[in-house]
Amino acid sequence: MNTSKQKQMKIARRHKRIRATISGTPERPRLSVFRSNKFIYAQLVDDVKGHTFAESHDTDAKKVGVELAKKAKVLKIEKVVFDRGGYLYTGKIKAVADAAREGGLKF
Repeated sequence: MNTSKQKQMKIARRHKRIRATISGTPERPRLSVFRSNKFIYAQLVDDVKGHTFAESHDTDAKKVGVELAKKAKVLKIEKVVFDRGGYLYTGKIKAVADAAREGGLKF
């Protein structure tokens, strides 16, 4: 098995473990982050209804976090649950979280 397939499997295993413990509600949605080779995607999700409140994507992780925080402020959402999507909390994932905190989200 090649290393990229092993890496994907490790991320999926971590993500499954994380999602078993956290869930988004209308009062405190889940801030879900996905990282592709080129873009960073983030969205605010209510897992009770299966509804997405807001989303943002860009190549710059800081822009994604700030933009999502602005959209959340318009929707009067202050508190969220951070879902790192199975990725390690470093680099771009940490940049999205820090930028969202700077934008006013609490988690």
